[in-house]
Amino acid sequence: MDPKIHVKNLKFYYDNVQALKSITVDIREKKITALIGPSGCGKSTFLRTLNRMNDIIPGVRMEGEVKVDRLDIYDKATDVVELRQRVGMVFQQPNPFPKSIYENVAYGPRVLGLNHHRNLDEIVEQSLVAAGLWDEVKDDLRRSGLALSGGQQQRLCIARTLAIEPEVILMDEPCSALDPQSTLRIEQLMKDLEERYTIVIVTHNMQQAARVSEWTAFFLLGEIVEYGPTNEVFSRPQDKRTEDYITGRFG
Repeated sequence: MDPKIHVKNLKFYYDNVQALKSITVDIREKKITALIGPSGCGKSTFLRTLNRMNDIIPGVRMEGEVKVDRLDIYDKATDVVELRQRVGMVFQQPNPFPKSIYENVAYGPRVLGLNHHRNLDEIVEQSLVAAGLWDEVKDDLRRSGLALSGGQQQRLCIARTLAIEPEVILMDEPCSALDPQSTLRIEQLMKDLEERYTIVIVTHNMQQAARVSEWTAFFLLGEIVEYGPTNEVFSRPQDKRTEDYITGRFG
């Protein structure tokens, strides 16, 4: 079966500093893939190459190949707006717009014209239901998204991502700013969403990676040292550096 995302010999530079070194990896469809490794090892940089979020940073360049369903996303003919609809992103800090809960979720479909296909109210409701937030906010959708708790704000941001009907969801440490209870809710949500979406998550929390993911990639100094089924990477690592990181010898 073809991978959902195929990366081959990816190299990435911030000006003259090489952040990623010859990354080759296949990411499977409708699975959760965790990217682990110490700070500054290239995890978030790699994540942002998958929907070209790095394009907005001055002085960057990349070499190699990134394909989503065989689409070369760095081809000059690739529509970046369409790509970011297919490959949505949830950031480390919850970042709702200073708008109502309803308008936060409706914003993307309005911009993309998706409300022509389905009733906007239906899109908003279904997205909030999928994000596990509907029952908490359904009676006051006019309330500001900024008035929600941190965990609710992050689920609102996930609903906002789901509303544009992506195929892939990138999550850059989505729980690092949340309390333990909110973290568990987001983790359960990820497992629920996995039935319909391909999810790639950057996390510093190795217990979280072990709980939610089927596949794990261990990054170190801009390289993937080891990649495989999560239970094998954690219980039978093939590389001494992976074992040292997982057992807390460094990182």
